[in-house]
Amino acid sequence: MRFFRKSLIGLMLITLSFGLLAYAGQMIGSALQERASKGQRPSQKRERVFTVNVVQAEPQSIAPLLQAFGEVQSRRTLDLRMASGGQVVGLSDSFVNGGQVKAGELLVQLSTSDAQSALQRAEADVTDALDEVAEAQRALSLMQDELKAAEEQEALRANALARQVDLQNRGVGTAAAVETAELAASAATQALLAKRSAFDQVKSRGAQAETRLARSNLAREDAQRRLNDTALYAEFDGVLSDVTLVKGGLVSANERLGRLIDPTALEVAFRISTEQYARFLNAEGGLIKSPAAVSMEGLGEDLTAEAELIRDSGAVGEGQSGRIVFAAMKDTRGFMPGDFVSLNVTEPLLNYVVKLPASAINANSEVLLITDEDRLEALQVKLVRRQGNEILVRSRDLANREVVAEQTPVLGAGIKIKPVRSGPAGAEIEEVEMVELTDERRAKLMAFIEGNGYIPADAKKRILGQLQKDKVPANVVERIESRMGG
Repeated sequence: MRFFRKSLIGLMLITLSFGLLAYAGQMIGSALQERASKGQRPSQKRERVFTVNVVQAEPQSIAPLLQAFGEVQSRRTLDLRMASGGQVVGLSDSFVNGGQVKAGELLVQLSTSDAQSALQRAEADVTDALDEVAEAQRALSLMQDELKAAEEQEALRANALARQVDLQNRGVGTAAAVETAELAASAATQALLAKRSAFDQVKSRGAQAETRLARSNLAREDAQRRLNDTALYAEFDGVLSDVTLVKGGLVSANERLGRLIDPTALEVAFRISTEQYARFLNAEGGLIKSPAAVSMEGLGEDLTAEAELIRDSGAVGEGQSGRIVFAAMKDTRGFMPGDFVSLNVTEPLLNYVVKLPASAINANSEVLLITDEDRLEALQVKLVRRQGNEILVRSRDLANREVVAEQTPVLGAGIKIKPVRSGPAGAEIEEVEMVELTDERRAKLMAFIEGNGYIPADAKKRILGQLQKDKVPANVVERIESRMGG
C-alpha cells in the first residue's frame, strides 16, 4: 500500500510539472505572436535641451577694485637712544611697552653727578677767563696812558734839541749843550719805542685772554650739553615699544632703549605689479590720489579704515619686481604697525564695460549669447578686468544681450537651451511650471524610480516625495519620462 501511495504522488507531481511547462510555453508563444503582430516601433529621436542660467549684459561705467595685501607701518617712528652713558636713576611711569607719552615728557634720567662736576669746572674756567680779560683791559688802558706820556716826553726832548741847535747857530749856545740835548732826545725816543713794545705785548695778552674766554665758554656749553644729554624727553605724542630698560641699569652711549611710534600717522605699504601700477598714473606720470579701503580680519568684528594713495617707492629692490605703493590711513583705530591687512584700491573709472560672472567666459575669451530661437551663439569679447568671482568685458555686440552665466563643456554654439533668467539679486523670476498627474501616470513614474538602482537613496526619497504631491514640477516629470524612453 505504501508503495502504491508513493507512486501515485510521484505521478501527480510529474503531471503537474508538465502542465506548468506547457502553460509557460503557451504564454511565451502568445507574447511573441503579439509582439510580432504589432511590428517594429520606430525610435523617436529628440533634441536634448539644456537648462542654463542667463544674465542681462548692460554696459555701464564701473570703477574696478584692485585687491592687494600690505603691512601697516608708522610714518613717524623714533629710536630712543642716549647720547651719553651712565646709570639710570629715574624712569617715567609710562616708559613701558605700550606706554602712551606726551611731547616733552621726561622718559629716562641718568646720573648727573659727573656732568654737574664738569659743568662747575667749566664755569670756574669761564670766571677765570673773565678775570683775565678784565685785567688785560686794565693793563691795556694803563699802557695807553704810559705810551701817551712817552710820546709827550719825546716831543719835549725834540723841542729842546731844536732850541739848542738854534742857540748854537746864533752863537750863544755851546756844542756841549747841543750834544746833551741830542742824547736826551735819543733817550726819549728809545723810551717811546720800549713803551710801544710793551703796549703791543699787553694788547696781545688781551687777545689771548679773549681766546681763552671763548674756549671756556665752549667748554661750558659742552658740559651743559652733556648734562642735558643725561635726560631723555619725548619729541612727540606716541606709544612706546621694544622697551627693555629698567631702573638702576647701566646704559652706554647711543644704546637703543626703545622706540617711540606715532599711532595716528599710520600708512600701509603694499606691492603691486608694474601693469597694475601703470593704472594709477596720471598724464604727467605721477601717482593719483586714489581712495582705498583697508580691512583686517579678526575673531570678532573686522577692522576697517579709509586710506588714500600718497606715494610710491623710489626704486625697485634688488631681486624684486613691481612697485611698492604707500597709502595713508585716515582712521587708525584698532590698527598697529606690523599688522597684515588687505586693501581694495579704487582704480580709475572704466566706461562701456559689462559685468559678468567669471564662469561666463572661456579660455578663448568667448561668451555664449542667447538667440531668439533659444540657441547659443559664441561671441569674442575683450577681457578688461577680473574682480574676484566677476569679470569686466567689453564688446560692441554685447549690449542688452542675454549671456550664459556658467559655461560647461557640453555647451557650445547652436545648442538648444532653456534659459533661467535671474533678477538683480540672483533670484529666479521665471515661475516653475507645475502639472497634475493621473493615478496611473503617477504609479508608473514611482515604480520606475523605486526600481532604479542607480539613484542614491536620499535622491530617490526626495523624488518620490515630489511625485506624491498633487502638483509635480514639469521639468521633473519630463526628465523621468525621458529616461524611461517615452
